[in-house]
Amino acid sequence: MLQVPETTGTFRWTQTQSGPALVSDALAPFARHLFTTRPWMLGTSITGDRAEGWREVAAAVDVDPGDLVRVHQVHGASVVVVRRRGAGEGAPGLPDADILMTDDPAVALAIQTADCVPILLADRKTGAVAAAHAGWRGLAARVPTVAVDMLAREFGSRPEDLVVAVGPSISAAKYEVDVDVRARFEQSGFSTEHIDRWFYDGERPAHWYFEGSQCARDQLEVAGVPPTHIHLAHLCTATHGDVLCSYRRDGKACGRMAAVIRRAAAVAPALP
Repeated sequence: MLQVPETTGTFRWTQTQSGPALVSDALAPFARHLFTTRPWMLGTSITGDRAEGWREVAAAVDVDPGDLVRVHQVHGASVVVVRRRGAGEGAPGLPDADILMTDDPAVALAIQTADCVPILLADRKTGAVAAAHAGWRGLAARVPTVAVDMLAREFGSRPEDLVVAVGPSISAAKYEVDVDVRARFEQSGFSTEHIDRWFYDGERPAHWYFEGSQCARDQLEVAGVPPTHIHLAHLCTATHGDVLCSYRRDGKACGRMAAVIRRAAAVAPALP
């Protein structure tokens, strides 16, 4: 029997027909959502039937495959705003972007990861939701900040009304990067204090261990999301090989995990 790692905070495992999935009880009142795992079709291999894998993800949140909206992820900070249903799998091609958002409960938003940081956001007042993919390039491009700012611009969301779940990603202990990576953050204008929090000295000269989930959390806080509204899974993709997909661990043969979110049909009463 598959042994899932212990969860912390608001996160818990739920068993689906496809395999275990991770959810956050803090996000659940405002959006149906989940983070899939390696046993799901998408997690088996990138050479499998990916269309069937995405149909499996759509079914898990009770939408038709054509209403599961995805993008072609390019490790940037571009945003796709979904105003109405029908822009998903059936559309010819996928737009280049790494952030999706909508206030339409008829659609679900999905991104895929295999070490990068998956971020799901929901507005407790307006009901708008967003899904964001952030590898180190996306974090250097301020994906978490852009997601918060664009929710405000497109749907009138206030940062203090957002609830955010940050799913499994590779931990600093398993993710050594070189000077070019750190330099990108310095060039992006992040403070020395923040950079020193995200990069730990590596075992080789001019190398560091990078903590992407902490980087995402700090950016969300700077953007105005209350610390108590930000929930981190603290599960390392490279450590838990039976359950989570990791490109750094398995290379091109690794599968992918999906982070999917769908607005609740009626917005739950906002918590204090």
